[in-house]
Amino acid sequence: MSKTAGDGPHILIYPYPAPGHIIPLLDLTHLLLTRGLTVTVLVTPTDAPLLEPLLSNHPSSSIQPLVLPAPDAPTSSHFPFVAKIRAQGELYDPILNWFRSQPTPPVAIISDVFLGWTHHLAIELGVPRVVFWPSCAFQWSISNCMWRDLPKRDDPDDDNSPISFPNIPNSPIFPWWQMSFVYGEYREGDPDWEFFRNSMLANVVSWGVVFNSFTELERVYIDHLKKEMGQDRVWTVGPLMLPEDDLVRHSKRGGPRAVPTENVMTWLDAKAKDSVVYVCFGSNFVLREQQMSALAAALECSGVHFIWCVKAADQENVAIVEGLADRVEGRGFVIKGWAPQVAILNHRAVGVFVTHCGWNSVLEGLSTGVMMLTWPISADQFTNAMLLVDQLGVAIRACEGGDRIVPDSAELSRLLVQSVGETRPERARVRELRDAALVAKKEGSSRKDLDEFVKQFED
Repeated sequence: MSKTAGDGPHILIYPYPAPGHIIPLLDLTHLLLTRGLTVTVLVTPTDAPLLEPLLSNHPSSSIQPLVLPAPDAPTSSHFPFVAKIRAQGELYDPILNWFRSQPTPPVAIISDVFLGWTHHLAIELGVPRVVFWPSCAFQWSISNCMWRDLPKRDDPDDDNSPISFPNIPNSPIFPWWQMSFVYGEYREGDPDWEFFRNSMLANVVSWGVVFNSFTELERVYIDHLKKEMGQDRVWTVGPLMLPEDDLVRHSKRGGPRAVPTENVMTWLDAKAKDSVVYVCFGSNFVLREQQMSALAAALECSGVHFIWCVKAADQENVAIVEGLADRVEGRGFVIKGWAPQVAILNHRAVGVFVTHCGWNSVLEGLSTGVMMLTWPISADQFTNAMLLVDQLGVAIRACEGGDRIVPDSAELSRLLVQSVGETRPERARVRELRDAALVAKKEGSSRKDLDEFVKQFED
């Protein structure tokens, strides 16, 4: 695209303030900037530093931050998560006033799925609202059914009561306890919950939706959603990052690293191909002490080389991990804080990814061709794990559940031994999907969808 920076159509990007939501939407922002769009990104003061890579890689005429104070969620709420989301609605008037003060206001709003109320803002402003969905199209299908139909378990005391979705392709069935924790806590009539439900329903009637996925990964669900929405403005533009992307390799994507990337790469360089297990449970979810102990015991007993990323929230149990690393004499590398995950997964020595199945991690594993051992904990992770294990055949179940389950360390150790270094059908399949992702992003379906999406605002 041969446009002068800052001359392209102006778009407002509004991420939900959580790492798993902000990071992929900023990756999309980077792609839009490379295609000549002008972008304003709405962030809180806390998250403003995450814009640094974009601000340093693109001219100021192309991208500007709109920094607004984070609304205070009421502390009296029994449901802090949905209260926080409802509080975001307090930015309706400030955004409206900002739009009307601009000499060249945005021609569209791209906002996170948790910000469905921006659909009504967009209607008032007379611009299209595009939903950014940071998970898979399979999960969107489940979410639509949940919030529209409000399915209930037959026995209100049975957490294993099956919930079926017969109108979704492959007719998935989940035990009640694997339903999204957000839905599981839903209280009909509560103002916070009704606001949240209405926001989720507003996503389905919004002008369009962009997925961080690719057609070859879940075509059946993308086609299903087009029918659900009654229109074709559904674009899959992922994976939004690839290992060779400069924005990933040479910037502080997601925040500063806890250790220099080169230190980790040097450690990995000394290891054999597919011999290292990478363990990371994302940015939000925390393992209990018993779960960390069981995982540590499995890693120790298995004899595998490993990298274990321990987030700040896990620090009270970090002694378990550090003690393990001391006992295995260099077999383990502990990272306390933000890890260069894409670089790690892309290294030839890494053969297995023990993951909570957050969608960003799933796509990073797929894009680097690393087979996964799944340990979903909450939210959309059970859906993602079902997609990986049962439908795509690129992963093996290791454990399921947050506080509910402590894995058997001997069984987990056996899985680790069997997974590392062996020729497995899951490894072959994930490498096929890695190649499909590369083609989709560079010249295939995702490239075409992104070009078509940008063209919507140029006409």
